[in-house]
Amino acid sequence: MANISKYTTSKGETRYRVRYRKPDGSQTDKRGFRRKTDAEQWAAKHVTVAKAEGSYIDPRSGRVTVGELAAAWLAKKEMTTKPSYYDDLEGAWRKWVEPVWGGVPVSSVTREDAQRWVTGIRQGDGSGEGAKSASVVIRAHGVLAGILDDAVADRRIPSNPVRGVELPRRVKGRHAYLTAGQVDRLASACEGQRRTIVLTLALCGMRWGECVGLTVGDVDFERRRINISRSATQVQRHIIVGTPKTHEIRSITFPDQLAPLLHARCDGRAQDELVFRDPSTVDGYVHQPHSPKADARNWFARACDEAGIPRMTVHDLRHTAASLMVRSGANVKAVQRQLGHASAAMTLDVYADLFDDDLDRLGLDLSGMLAREDVGKMWADEKTDASEPKRQ
Repeated sequence: MANISKYTTSKGETRYRVRYRKPDGSQTDKRGFRRKTDAEQWAAKHVTVAKAEGSYIDPRSGRVTVGELAAAWLAKKEMTTKPSYYDDLEGAWRKWVEPVWGGVPVSSVTREDAQRWVTGIRQGDGSGEGAKSASVVIRAHGVLAGILDDAVADRRIPSNPVRGVELPRRVKGRHAYLTAGQVDRLASACEGQRRTIVLTLALCGMRWGECVGLTVGDVDFERRRINISRSATQVQRHIIVGTPKTHEIRSITFPDQLAPLLHARCDGRAQDELVFRDPSTVDGYVHQPHSPKADARNWFARACDEAGIPRMTVHDLRHTAASLMVRSGANVKAVQRQLGHASAAMTLDVYADLFDDDLDRLGLDLSGMLAREDVGKMWADEKTDASEPKRQ
């Protein structure tokens, strides 16, 4: 049973207090209500009904700040996500979430304030930061929402107000696909092992980390297979070796034309040696070239310029590999296995534009089937039924 009482603040204002007992029998109160009606309604909903339903939440539990819960949430993500993705999450926390929400009690976070914050990031917050992409906004929102999800699970707040925020849509850009001839020109513009790296990426569809993490023992020349069991992921300037993105070991194929180049990298070397090695780096791994579209000093950007193709990223070579596989006649399941996607549905979602020819063939096949069944001849000449109402 809750007790409502009136009191006067230090400023001489009249307020109402709800004094009640928690499920464990201890006494507490909630104060600050301007009207007695507001206090009564709060007590009915948050004390009487909540205790009866077993959904009572101690208001004091919501006083913990977003920042105090963030450490545990980030530690959980560090344990369950890939290093590169965790680095993105931790960066979003430091740059976007902590400065605004770090000192705010979780019970004080409102949907309205969160919506205003999200909109500010998207449009530019006026502090020198320009408008940010939908991906930046969605990641920042996801960090805050994830922390508050934990607050809900720990019964600090009844629901997560941030989950009701409207977010911008990601707009997928068109993939850059090279022809076989363009791949040849691009590789020819590279020197040494970089030529083999470019061809391996463009013909096999591996991710960069999977490619530079290959050891000699991973290449099976007899079966024309490459076993992918790890990835050397670059996080900032450091290489972290772990499992592939989907955590699944897979075996992929490579074309005969690539075999001589891989032989040159593997013959006479120990099974545990890296296929591609950069003696100028501390860890010996070949580091990924970044921002080729803007940095002409980047070796990959220079190769694009020399080959006469638009500047692209090395990850775009993975898209090229997918397109070459489809053009060669590979079915979607084979492409999925080669690329290491979680499912064939994902492959279709990412590369739906590569299967436009299938739609053309479907239309022709359907037309042929109808012709063989001798139907549809009179459809174009069908008269409108007299009983059908005329369109205005």
